[in-house]
This record gives sequence, C-alpha cells and structure tokens, in this order.
Amino acid sequence: MLVIGGVIGSGIFRKPGVMAGQLASPEWLLLVWLLAGVITLFGALTNAEIASMIPETGGQYVYFHRMYGPFFAFLYGWAIFIVIQSASIAAVAYVFAEYTAPFVTLPEAAPELARWSFHLPFIGDVTPLHELGVKSLAAVLIGVLTVVNILGVRFGGLLQNIFTIGKVAALLLLVLGAFLLPTGGTTANFTTPAGADVPGGLALVAGIAAALQGAFWAYDGWNKLTYIAGEVKRPQRNIPLGLFWGMLAVTAIYLIITLAYAYVLPVEEMAKSKLVAADVAERMFPGGGRWVAALVMVSTFGTANAIILATARLYYSMARTGVFPPLMGRLHPRYRTPSGSLWVQGVWSILLLFSGTFDTLTDTLIFVSWVFYAAGAYGVFVLRRREPEAPRPYRVPGYPLVPWGFIIFSALYLGFTIYNDLVAYRAAVAAGQPALINSAFGMALVLIGTPVYWFYRRRRPPPS
Repeated sequence: MLVIGGVIGSGIFRKPGVMAGQLASPEWLLLVWLLAGVITLFGALTNAEIASMIPETGGQYVYFHRMYGPFFAFLYGWAIFIVIQSASIAAVAYVFAEYTAPFVTLPEAAPELARWSFHLPFIGDVTPLHELGVKSLAAVLIGVLTVVNILGVRFGGLLQNIFTIGKVAALLLLVLGAFLLPTGGTTANFTTPAGADVPGGLALVAGIAAALQGAFWAYDGWNKLTYIAGEVKRPQRNIPLGLFWGMLAVTAIYLIITLAYAYVLPVEEMAKSKLVAADVAERMFPGGGRWVAALVMVSTFGTANAIILATARLYYSMARTGVFPPLMGRLHPRYRTPSGSLWVQGVWSILLLFSGTFDTLTDTLIFVSWVFYAAGAYGVFVLRRREPEAPRPYRVPGYPLVPWGFIIFSALYLGFTIYNDLVAYRAAVAAGQPALINSAFGMALVLIGTPVYWFYRRRRPPPS
C-alpha cells in the first residue's frame, strides 16, 4: 500500500497529454509507460536485496552509510531534505489544494500583494503571496498530515491503506466507465498516430527520452517503503515483496489507464489536453471533470501522507548518527514516532510551498533522485564484494544483468537530461530570457550540504 500510494499521485493525470505530444503515437506511448515501469522495477528489485540485508529504519541513508561511508550517506539525506522529498510534499499538497476549485472558492490576496516578489540570485523571482488561498490550504494539509503521523505509524498506515484503496478503486471505475459507457470510444485509436507529426529516427529517440522523463516522474516514490523497514514486520521478507508487487501493480494500473485514455481520446486530442483524465471523464458523462477533481484530491492526499510518513524516518536516522540537529532525532514520549523530524520536515515543506520555486525544484528533484538511484544499484556490487558471507534473505534475480542494466540506463538518462538542459539554457540565453541549468542547480543544492556535514562532524563525530 505504501509503494502504490507513494507512487500514484498526480503524474498519471498530468503527464499523458504531454507525453502524447512528444511521441504522437499511441503504441509508443504505451511502450514508454511499460519501459519506464520495467526500468523502475529493475531498480526496486536491486534495492530490495540491500533492504533485506539491512532492515533498519532510515532506508537508503542507512544503505549508503554502509556502502560508501558517512559523507556520501549525508549528501543523500541532505538532498532528500533540501530538494527531493520536501519539495515533493509541497508540490503534491499544492496540487491537492488546486483541485478544490470546482467545489470551493479559496480567498486570494489583493492583486498588488499577489504580484509582490523578491529576487534570489541564480534562482529567479519569488512570489510568496501569489495564489495565497491555494498555498494556505496546502499548508493546512501538510500540518494535518504531520500531526496524524505523529500520532503513530499504525494510524498513519491505516490512513495510507484507506486512501490507496480509494484512489485505485476510483481509477478502475474511470477505466470501466471509459470502456463500458457509450462514450464514442474506439479501438482504432490504439493504432492511429497523430498524422504527419509522428517523429522518426533521432527525433523519435529524443521524443522517447523526453517522454521517459514524464513517466519517471509518475513512477517516482517506490523507495519510500525502505525508509520504515525497522517498523515493518518480517522486513527481510515483506520489504522485497512489497517493492515487487507494488511496482507490478503500479505498472499494470498505468498501462490500463493509458489504454482507457486512448480508447476515448485519439492521441492527437490527447496531446492537446492539459488534464487527460478530466477530458475523458467529461466525454463519458456531464460533470465528469468534477469527479476527476475529487479523484485527484484523494490521490494526492494519499501520496502526501506516504511521503510525510516515510521520509521523516530518514532524518531521524541521520540525527541519531550525529550529522543532523539533535531535535530531529527525538521520539515522541507517548507515540514513539520521530516527532522532531516530522515537525521540521513539515515546516520546511511549507516554506518551500510559499517560495514560488516549484517549477525549478520539480525539474531538479528527478535528476538528483536518479543520481542516487544509480549509486544505490551499484551498491549491490560493493556489498557482494565486501561482505560476501553476509546473510541475504533475498537476492536480486538476474544478477548481474538486472542491476547493470539499471545502472547503464540511469547513466544514459542522466547524460541526456544534462544535454537537454544545456540546449534549453542556450536557447533561452539566445532569446534574451532568464535561464537556469536545472541539473547543475540540483547538484549545487546537494553540494551545499558539504559544509553542513563537516560542521556537525566536528561538533559530534558520528559513531561507527
């Protein structure tokens, strides 16, 4: 439930239209969703071997500490805190609040206040009061879910199960409605391309690479289960099973939903849609857009809860090793949850929410995530060489092809992302527009953690 709930968020509702425009082919659209699912599954299967060896709360931070030492582990934890997960919490909560518009009118700041901004070097203009109503509701959501998870992992886990079941059931109802209601859909849409816009050759390769970026965003979040391994019953068995069946379920759900979209909307119309699910639902029955808005709210609520529940355990683990403030290593005296980390995570996520830098953070967090995904997969080889006799209740199938396949694909993906960022940067500079190399910005934020690490290392050397 944590894998499925943490992965399925807003991506499947927002990305298919953009991906259809990049590929202009329903067959390639389905293949990209399948390819992204298989590659992500390879990463999950590889990570599961390490998770079965080290079933401790803290997830990949604990793994990196054992594989590469405390400094690299800290950089991962810092990246999670400063960019990856806190920004994800803010962005997902923002989407939740945004989709309340069909049901309630949120108050907004006066126009002159909404336009007020200040400039940050190398980042851009920040407008904290823009869309103040949406941001305020999103902040309330972050606060409520933080409190819920302080009350106990059982309570937070129960909430996660309820909303995961709710979102999957709603998605399946959307699929059934697309195929069974008289929507005017046709199976011919599965093989009808968007006219002369279908790319070929290198243009097709570039389109596939660009579409994969959107698909990976929709698949991101599979590793959250490892963050709470120390609180899972029989973790050596259940962590690998959860990763395997969770990712298989997500891949199957995404393929079925994409088939439903394509059945109702030709790929040419899909490419023009900003919210494919809403357009499909409107074609199914009047008022379907409001139904989809409610579905997105349910989905993003569960996703935000999954991120908040899981990620705070990583900061707790870091604080317990002396490289994060001691406050983040405190447990609640009654509920025994990492209340310090949960509070700090909630406050920083709300600050990011009002920063107005969502687009930049969203672009950078996937790039940074995949740097560490590749490093985690290579860690399987490190541990097999260094600790050949260590108990391994689970071994990655297809070793060494599966982990090496994931690592090679990750390197190609990261290289192509840097290339695309440089092309976009040069084009923006040539047009006289402000520009930022997102991949470089993301890595710069990660490296800022270096002096933070040495500060805490000198104050309190971490235990072995």
